[in-house]
Amino acid sequence: MTTLDSRGLWAVVVNWNGGEQNAACLASLVAGGVPADHIVFVDNASSDESLAEIRCGFPDVLTIANDRNLGFGEGANQGARHALDGGATCVLFANNDVTFPPDAPSALLEVLGEDSQIGIVGPRVLYARPPARVWCAGGMMTWRQNLSTLLGHGAPDAPRWRQRRPVDYIAGCAMLVRREVFESIGMLDPSYFAYMEDVDFCIRAGAAGFQVQSIGTVACYHEPSSATGGGYNPRRKYMQGVNSVHFLRRHGGRREWLRFTVFDVLSLPFLWILSLFRGRQRAVLAKGLGIFHGLRGAYVTADRLQSGGTRLW
Repeated sequence: MTTLDSRGLWAVVVNWNGGEQNAACLASLVAGGVPADHIVFVDNASSDESLAEIRCGFPDVLTIANDRNLGFGEGANQGARHALDGGATCVLFANNDVTFPPDAPSALLEVLGEDSQIGIVGPRVLYARPPARVWCAGGMMTWRQNLSTLLGHGAPDAPRWRQRRPVDYIAGCAMLVRREVFESIGMLDPSYFAYMEDVDFCIRAGAAGFQVQSIGTVACYHEPSSATGGGYNPRRKYMQGVNSVHFLRRHGGRREWLRFTVFDVLSLPFLWILSLFRGRQRAVLAKGLGIFHGLRGAYVTADRLQSGGTRLW
């Protein structure tokens, strides 16, 4: 067993117009034993007052203010580099819409310290409202819709989700990473901008020999996709479409491309018909547009995501 000193634990929080959620996230990290001066708060050119509020309410937290939105991936990398330069032995990535119970960070750290081959761990993620439902307990590749699935997504919280299990990836909203993983495979791939950079990172870590585990005995609480509008949102579906194509180009073979074509491309007309009854027409069209743009070699950018970037938002 290899122990990890809690003094080497750092956290990175990336913000884009997160408002009051930022304070709740940072307060939970501090209450969980992460020193304020070991938290890096990266602001991606927010237009609200969130950065000023954090600097006022948490003066010891390290802040990085970007003059433009670099996306979650590069924002997370900025924070992680700062943490590693500061001597971090592990980095906890936390979405600003996630809160942690007081024992969660130390419990994750304890698991990571059991074996040097355990590279990435994450807690059971529950919906903030209501907390009796699971958002995810890790994720697995399916190479079908969106290429992967979040385990337990939407299910009632139950003993089966409170177990420790190997998974293909940990959702980036609450992901603890050993320093050696960065030294072995590098950082998150910023070209994804947002969505699937966590999947790509974990797949690369697994290929390098590191174990990726969901620690269901530990929980956190998540208000998902708040930065992009939440739920079945056109911007979110567009990013998933673009990034699915780029992920396949890096990790998929003929079989994976075929499954994606059948389940995620050819299914779009049927989803469009269903969307007429659910008010999701723009989101379905955005997914198709994202796949088309990805096939043409385009990447997600902040300009594309701005209001008016397409007729779909």
